[in-house]
Amino acid sequence: MNNDCPFCHDPSPIIVGRNAFVRYDRFPVSPGHVLVIPNRHVASFFDLTKAEKKEIFNLVNKARHLIQEEFRPDGYNIGINIGESAGQTVWHVHVHLIPRYTGDVQNPRGGVRGVIPTKQSY
Repeated sequence: MNNDCPFCHDPSPIIVGRNAFVRYDRFPVSPGHVLVIPNRHVASFFDLTKAEKKEIFNLVNKARHLIQEEFRPDGYNIGINIGESAGQTVWHVHVHLIPRYTGDVQNPRGGVRGVIPTKQSY
């Protein structure tokens, strides 16, 4: 646990697992955007244990079912920012599950490749 970490304190979970939890993103990209967060305070996805990684992706699936029922999106993006150059700003690993809706952007082609806009279309 880290005293300065927004995920270690007041997590506001909507789904709780043994070693991780799911909560809504406080700055959502779209309606239903959630974060899947391990309980253990660790910065990088690559430093998680095999069991933590397995549980995180099980919770991604559970969260998807919840989002599907409540928000009815047309698609999803799943993303993890690892390191400052990749845009990580909270140093507690978390997985974004972002619901996508037809028409939410002009051209969704390339999906997560859009993190580098000049590489999105190919």
